[in-house]
Amino acid sequence: MNRLVWKLLRQHISIGQLTGFFLANLFGMLIVLLSVQFYRDVLPVFTQGDSFMKKNYIIATKKISALGSFTGRSNTFSPKEIEEMKEQSFTESVGAFTPSLFKVSAGLGMQEAGIHLSTEMFFESVPDEYVDVSLDNWHFDESAQVIPIIIPRNYLNLYNFGFAQSRNLPKLSEGLMSLIQMDIMLRGNGRAEQFKGKIVGFSNRLNTILVPQAFMDWANQRFAPGKEARPSRLIVEVKNPADTAVSDYFQQQHYEPEGDGLDAGKTTHFLRLITGIVMGVGLFISILSFYILMLSIFLLLQKNTVKLENLLLIGYSPNRVALPYNILTCGLNLAVLILSVGGVAWVRSYYTEIIGTLFPQLETGTLLPCWTAGCLLCLAVSSLNIVMIRRKIMSIWKGR
Repeated sequence: MNRLVWKLLRQHISIGQLTGFFLANLFGMLIVLLSVQFYRDVLPVFTQGDSFMKKNYIIATKKISALGSFTGRSNTFSPKEIEEMKEQSFTESVGAFTPSLFKVSAGLGMQEAGIHLSTEMFFESVPDEYVDVSLDNWHFDESAQVIPIIIPRNYLNLYNFGFAQSRNLPKLSEGLMSLIQMDIMLRGNGRAEQFKGKIVGFSNRLNTILVPQAFMDWANQRFAPGKEARPSRLIVEVKNPADTAVSDYFQQQHYEPEGDGLDAGKTTHFLRLITGIVMGVGLFISILSFYILMLSIFLLLQKNTVKLENLLLIGYSPNRVALPYNILTCGLNLAVLILSVGGVAWVRSYYTEIIGTLFPQLETGTLLPCWTAGCLLCLAVSSLNIVMIRRKIMSIWKGR
């Protein structure tokens, strides 16, 4: 280790300046990492439980009026209306719900529990890119005769807190429902075929029974050939759900959003906006602390310019001269990172307890987002420190 350079560093170092840098950097880093971690922890409150992508999706339907009901006015979307929706400035993409054109009946039973339910039902499908379940489970194999299904979560709630409660039947959890297979009968075009249905997800936003698009295309062709499946609902991915152009266009075209998708999207967008502002403040403080550190290091180098020139003249390389300063800055940045992550973990233990109380079904994540953002920020700042210190040492060596 270069004892002479370390001696120069210790003699002229300003504890007050380094303390100011350390505290400012710690405060800025803590704000940035806490913002990232809080956003990742709280975002599922608005989106988890949906088997649909956690993006800004809105389900669009046509308003059904009394006059339209009497006149037989269609509530389906024409290809022209779908293309007009795609051309809007607020639209990222548009997917159509494909309805089943055949009869569907389903039976659900557990002999051990004495439960047997049967009902007529319907299916709908959307393109696979709009579905947020593992594609390993979300595909249809004709030879396996198993249909993956996503059902509304309120269907399960109706059974547990209505039907089962009134008849003293056992309640079913989501995990148990995923293990139960339904007997599904499809009828149409003079055919009647038996399938098994497997529930692979639940949705809060959609009041429909969803099946893979590949199955729907196959089944409509097999059980209702020659019929056109015109969608009565569209799933629209918007750039910003808070954009007034969305609601203005919907009102102008007499469309309406289904459920609270628009409100949830606005809430999520607002959460992202607030998180971005807070992260911006934290980054600004970190930049100021970085400036304080570099100013302190440059002042140290300036005070020792003559002595450092002598060390360089007698054979010390610029890298050896810069090494103690690099170790000092990187050590301070590493200490800031560790303390910041520790602070985030401490604060997180409080707010996750509150979130867990309000939303018991919510799964608690890890500190991986915090560590990832912290390591990237620490690496970027340390690299910039090393580059600037080396440039200063090289300028001294060249006599500039």
